[in-house]
Amino acid sequence: MTSEVLQPDRLALRLGFWSALGAAAMFIAFTVCFVAVVLKPPLFVWTSFADYVVYARNDQRVLKSIAQLTMLLFAPLYVALINSLHELAPAEKKAATRLGLACGVMFAALSGGFYFVQLSAVRLSVAKEQFAGLEQVVQANPYSALSALNMLGWTVFFGLSSLCVAPAFAGSGLVKAIRWLFVVNGLMCLLGGIGYVLEMTALVFVTINLGMGGAVMLLTIALCLHFRRMGQPVTS
Repeated sequence: MTSEVLQPDRLALRLGFWSALGAAAMFIAFTVCFVAVVLKPPLFVWTSFADYVVYARNDQRVLKSIAQLTMLLFAPLYVALINSLHELAPAEKKAATRLGLACGVMFAALSGGFYFVQLSAVRLSVAKEQFAGLEQVVQANPYSALSALNMLGWTVFFGLSSLCVAPAFAGSGLVKAIRWLFVVNGLMCLLGGIGYVLEMTALVFVTINLGMGGAVMLLTIALCLHFRRMGQPVTS
C-alpha cells in the first residue's frame, strides 16, 4: 500500500485483485437487479404479513433471487479482499487491518447467513405455500429479527471494517482516493445503522442505497487498479 512494502506477496496480490474484481461484478449485478425490481410493478411495500402472502403467491422471484445470490457471494469475496489488504499492509498498520478483517468476517457471517436463508428456507417455503414462521425471517419485512441482523452486518460491522482498513492507505492519487472511499463507506454505513434504529427511512435510503452503494462500487474498481499496479514489476 505504501513504498515500505518492497516485495509484496504475489499470492495476496492475485487474491486481492480477483476478489476485488469479483466484488465489483457482484455489486454491479446487484444494482442492475435492484433497479429492475424497483421499476417493475407492482413494487411491494411492507404493510402486513397477510399482504405479503398475497404478493408472494404471484411474485416472480427470478431477479430478486439473482440479487440475493450476488450479495451472498459478495460476503466471502469481501473477506478475501480485506485479508489481502491485511497481508500487504505495513507492519505498523496491521493491528488496524486485523481488526478490519475481524469486523469483515462478522459482516460476512451475518449478511451471508441472511441471504442464504432467503435463497433456501424462504424460497422453498414460499414455493410450497408454507408461510408459518416466515414473518420474522422474510426479507420483505424490514422489522423482522433476521432483517435487523442483516442490517447489523451491513451498517455496524461493514462500516467499522472500512474505517479500520482506511488508515493503511497512505499516499496520493489512487491510494488517497481508496483511503477516502473506505472512510466515506464506513461513515455511510454507520449513519445508515442509526437511521434504521430510529426508523428514519430517508436517511437509510440515502446512506445505504446511494452512499454505501456508490462508495463500494467505486472502491472495488479502484482496488482492482491498485492491485494491478502493485503487481507490475518495478524497473530501475
